[in-house]
This record gives sequence, structure tokens and C-alpha cells, in this order.
Amino acid sequence: MLKLTIHPDTIERLSSELARAGRREIGGVLVGEHVERNTFRIADISVQRHGGDRSCFIRQPEAHKAFMDDFFSRTGEAYERFNYLGEWHSHPSFSTEPSPTDIRQMMEIVTDGADAPPFAVLMITRLERGKVVCTPCVFSPDGRVELAELAVASRPNDDPAKPRRGWFSRWFGRPETPPVVRLI
Repeated sequence: MLKLTIHPDTIERLSSELARAGRREIGGVLVGEHVERNTFRIADISVQRHGGDRSCFIRQPEAHKAFMDDFFSRTGEAYERFNYLGEWHSHPSFSTEPSPTDIRQMMEIVTDGADAPPFAVLMITRLERGKVVCTPCVFSPDGRVELAELAVASRPNDDPAKPRRGWFSRWFGRPETPPVVRLI
């Protein structure tokens, strides 16, 4: 069984984005770190706020390219350690089980020829009474679909994959790094 960890800050971000989206489906990409055999931590998520309605979400790959480029840059392009884990999207009006469409689309990802990953995670989320509920499923090229184990764990202090958020971070670096500003 694949084991995944997720950080409290990622859960908070999911909660905020899910609340903002209301009854509209949203989603994005999961990226993470290979920690040990069959164990990965979800290091960051992208969020696509458009492309969804009450019962459908269509991921637009071009909307996630800058996110992926930034993630690989932050992690030193160490692809064997840090890489794409899969997808996430919300089911605000339905169960967090994958739909037949979800299953078909994830199987297309893991059977996409030479570029296909060895597996892909689909984490379906929703808010229930203010709490984030997640169902992570693992899709394999041989057609298997299995539940993954998901646990909450603190982010490492020296995490090279730590997300940069907000305009200040994008312009000046991480919040814990003092900005260098030159006045002219």
C-alpha cells in the first residue's frame, strides 16, 4: 500500500480554496517527495480555480506548467526524489470516491506510452462541516486502483519544496529569508 503524508499548511490551503469555490469543482496537480519505499509526502499542490462546474472538473495542463517549473527549480531538478505524484480535485456535491470519468482519465495518464509515470495518485477532496475530507487513490498501468494511506505530518524545517505564496514571496524569496531591497 502506498503511504502519503500531507502537511497542515496544505490542508489549510485546501480548506480555503474549497470554501472559496463553494459548489464548483476545482483541482490541480500534486507534487511530492519520495521519502522511502512506497512512502511519499505531498510537498505542494497547484490550484486551478476555473474549468469546473457543479459536477465536472477539467484540468488544463497549460495552467500548471509554471507551477511545475517552479517546483522543479525549488527542488534542484532532483527528479528521482521530487516529482509529479498525480492530481487532485473536489467533489463538493458528491462522495470523494472516483467517478468512472475520473478512473478513465487517471488510467490514460498512467498508460500514456513512454512518458507515463509508474503510478499516479488521484486525491478527491471536499469540505464537510468545515473539515477537509480526502480520498487518495493510486492508479497503476496494469489497471489496479487502490486506496492510499494518508497521514498528516509536519513539514521539515529545511524543506526545499516549501511553497512560495503571495506576491512578496514571489518577488523577494521565502518569508523566512530577509529580503534584499536596493533603493535607487
